[in-house]
Amino acid sequence: MNTQSLTEQAITTIRTLAIDAVEKARSGHPGMPMGAAPMAYALWTGFLRHNPQNPQWPNRDRFILSAGHGSMLLYALLYLTGYDLSLEDLKNFRQWGSKTPGHPEYGLTPGVETTTGPLGQGFATGVGMAMAARYLAARFNKPDFPIVDHTIYAIVSDGDLMEGVASEAASLAGTLKLSNLIYLYDDNHISIEGQTDIAFTEDVLKRFEAYGWYTDRVSDGNDVEAIQEAIRKARTADRPALVAVRTTIGYGSPHRQNTAKAHGEPLGPEEARLTKAFYGWTAEPFTVPDAVLQHFRQAVTQGRQWESDWQALFDRYQKAYPELAAEFQEALAGKVPAGALDELPLWDEGTEMATRQASGLVINRVAAKWPTFLGGSADLAPSNNTAIEQGGDFSAENPAGRNLHFGVREHAMGAALNGMSLHGGVRVYGGTFLIFSDYMRPAIRLASLMHQPVVYVFTHDSIGLGEDGPTHQPIEQLASLRAIPGLYVIRPADANETREAWAFALSQKDHPVALALTRQKVPTLNPAVTEGLRRGAYILARNHEKPQLVLLASGSEVDLALKAYQRLDQTGVAVQVVSFPCWELFDQQDPAYQAEVLPAGTRRIAIEAAYPQGWERYVGPEGVVIGLTHFGASAPADRLFQEFGFTVDNVVRHAQQLLSE
Repeated sequence: MNTQSLTEQAITTIRTLAIDAVEKARSGHPGMPMGAAPMAYALWTGFLRHNPQNPQWPNRDRFILSAGHGSMLLYALLYLTGYDLSLEDLKNFRQWGSKTPGHPEYGLTPGVETTTGPLGQGFATGVGMAMAARYLAARFNKPDFPIVDHTIYAIVSDGDLMEGVASEAASLAGTLKLSNLIYLYDDNHISIEGQTDIAFTEDVLKRFEAYGWYTDRVSDGNDVEAIQEAIRKARTADRPALVAVRTTIGYGSPHRQNTAKAHGEPLGPEEARLTKAFYGWTAEPFTVPDAVLQHFRQAVTQGRQWESDWQALFDRYQKAYPELAAEFQEALAGKVPAGALDELPLWDEGTEMATRQASGLVINRVAAKWPTFLGGSADLAPSNNTAIEQGGDFSAENPAGRNLHFGVREHAMGAALNGMSLHGGVRVYGGTFLIFSDYMRPAIRLASLMHQPVVYVFTHDSIGLGEDGPTHQPIEQLASLRAIPGLYVIRPADANETREAWAFALSQKDHPVALALTRQKVPTLNPAVTEGLRRGAYILARNHEKPQLVLLASGSEVDLALKAYQRLDQTGVAVQVVSFPCWELFDQQDPAYQAEVLPAGTRRIAIEAAYPQGWERYVGPEGVVIGLTHFGASAPADRLFQEFGFTVDNVVRHAQQLLSE
C-alpha cells in the first residue's frame, strides 16, 4: 500500500470502502464503484466546485450519480470530502434508518442532489437542472456579475443510455445546446444479463453526435490524466458533452472483473481479500489512510473559499442591482412573490368554460407577477392551455424564454421538471393529456418521493374528450395517480375550482400536484363556495339538514350530480351534493368536518367518469359508484356520457333503488 502514489491510494480507498460496505451489508453493487473510481476521483478533485459544509450553496456544481446502484461510490466521495456523513454511516450501508440507502435518496443524505436508481432518470433530471441554471443565468446575470455560473456533471451507465427517457432528454439537451452539462459515461460493457452486446450494439458516441452533443472517448478508465484532459476539453464545448470512459467493472477482482457477477453481488470474503491483494492493500476493512483523508478534505477549505468568493461577488451585485438580488434570493428560497396569488381570476356563476381554459388564464395571471414561474408542454400547449403570453420561448438562442417546449417527450418532460425544481430558483409546471401521464409516471413518482412541488397540467381528463376515442380517453389514470403517496390529484369541477386548485398548488412547496382538467365546457359554480376545494371535498348543495342521500362527484360530473339533485328534490328526497375534487386533501381534514360532508347513516352515490377503484371508502359498503370499468369509444362526448350511464336518469334510478332497500 505504501508503494502507491497518493492518487492511487485515494482511488484504492474509494474502491475498498465500496467493497467493505457491500460485504458488511451482504448486498449491493460493488463492481461499478470499483471500475468508476478513477473517473470519479478525477472529477471530484479536479473540477467539481462544491462546499461540503454547505451542500445548498447556490452556485455549486451539481453531481448526479445516474447509475444509482453504484451508490457506495457517491457515499465514499461524500464522506471523504467532508460532508455530514461518517465512516459509521458507510458501515451502516443499506440498513434500517441509515443515511446510506441502497440507492441515493434526495433529502436523506447530505450532498445527494437527486434520487436515482431507476435508470435514465438521473440523466434526464440533470438536463432539467441545466435548463434551470440557463434560465436563471439569463435572467439574473449581468456583465461582470456571473452569479449563476456552474456545471451539471453526472456519471451515467450503459443501462442509463439504453433507457428511453435518457434518449428523449439527450435529444432535448442537444437541441437546447446545454453547454453547462457534462456527463461521464461508465462504458464497462456489462449489464446484469452479461455483455451489453446481447442487446446494445449501437455506436453510442455517434448517436450523441447526432443529438448535437460534443463527444470524446478515454480508452483507459484508470488513466486519471487522460480523463481530466477530456473533461477540460468538454468544458470548452458549446454544447452538452458525453465522455465515454472505457472502464472495467469489478476492476481488480481476479474472478469477477468484467463479468455480470461483479454488478450486483458482494465479492465474498475470499474474493475481496484477493482483490485487495491485487491493489496492494493490506489494511483492515474501512481503513482510510490519514494522508488520503487529508487529501480529500482539502475540498472543505477549497469549498469554503469558493463560496466566500461567490458571496463577495453577490454582495457587490446586491449593491449594483438591489431589486434583482432580492428577487433572486426570494426565488432560491422558494417564496411566492408578493401578490402573485392575490388577484387570480374569478368567474360568475352560470357561465360555461372548460377547466383547461380556466387553467390557462390562471397561469398567465400568475406569470405576470412571478418571473421565475415557467413551464410548458409535451407539444400540446395549444390544447393544454399552458403557454405564457409574451413569455418567449426557452431556446438555445433565448434562454430567458419562459415557455418550455419539450417536444413529444412526456417522460423526459417529467424528469426535466424534477431537475428544474431540484435545482431551485424556479417554479415549474408541465402539460400533456391525462392519458399520457402513463408515459411520465416514473418521474411523477420520483417527484413525490423527493417532495418536489411540480405541477402537472393533465387535460382531456375523461371520455368527455369525445371523438379521439379510447386510445386518448383516460379510464384508469386517476386511480393510478391517486395511488402515488404524497401526490395531490385534483380534478376541479369548474373554472373557480380550477382557480383554487392552482392557488393551493402554488402556495405549498412540499408536494407535486396533478390537475385533471376538461376539454369540454362545464358550468361555472358559485365562487363563494368553491374555496372549499382547499379541504378536498365540500357541500355544494343540500335541501335538508339531515340528508337521506349524498351524491359525490368530481370534475365534469359535478354538474351531473347537481342536475340529479334537482330531480330528486322534486320528489321529496333529502339530498346533499358534495364536490369531491381531491381525495388527499379530504383525508387530511378533521373527523368532524369529514362527518359533516359525509354524514353517518346516509346512502351515497359517487359519480366519476373513470375507473371506480377507491371510491368505495367514501360511499361505504352499501354505496354505489357510477364509473367506468371498460374503455371508451369514438363518438361525440354527449353521446358517450349517455351510452355509458352518465345521465340524470341513471343517477336517479340508482338513488331510488338505494333508498328502497
